[in-house]
Amino acid sequence: MTVATKNIIDTYSSLFEGLDSFTKLELIERLSRSLKKEKNTKEKAFFKSFGAFPEGKSPEAINEEIKASRTFRNKDLKF
Repeated sequence: MTVATKNIIDTYSSLFEGLDSFTKLELIERLSRSLKKEKNTKEKAFFKSFGAFPEGKSPEAINEEIKASRTFRNKDLKF
């Protein structure tokens, strides 16, 4: 554990001391849920970062879809 992490934990710990029991239990429950979600969320975010195409389409179909969506304008650029 780094010094910064230890300081963060100590700071939050001192904040929680003033809370009632029900609020502390609610915090524990939310932290537990966030830990369960964290693994799936990080993994999904990692794979989404690559911009992959949806499964089920062939490369040729994706290529045709991209080419069909292209639009061109005939406009003279004046400098």
